[in-house]
Amino acid sequence: MYGLPDSLLVANPINRYLINSPMLPGLLRDADGGITLYIQATSPGSDKESNWLPANDGPFWTAMRIYWPKEAALDGTWTQPPLIRVE
Repeated sequence: MYGLPDSLLVANPINRYLINSPMLPGLLRDADGGITLYIQATSPGSDKESNWLPANDGPFWTAMRIYWPKEAALDGTWTQPPLIRVE
C-alpha cells in the first residue's frame, strides 16, 4: 500500500503496510473459502480488522508480489482478482 504522489508507505493506526502469506492463518475467510481484503482509510469494524489494509484518504496504489510462483501465474492462466470499489 503506497500513497500518491510520493509513493511512500501509508502511515496508519495499526502499523500495517502489507498483507502477506504468513498472515493467512489470522485472516477471516468468506463462506466460499475466499478472503476479502478491506483496503480503505477507516476501519471496517473490529470484526473485520484482521483483513484491513489501511489506505490514505487520497490516491494510492497497491502491488502484488508473487515469490516462487506456480506455472499458472507465469504462463498467464492465473491472474490476480480485480480490486472492486464498494461505496
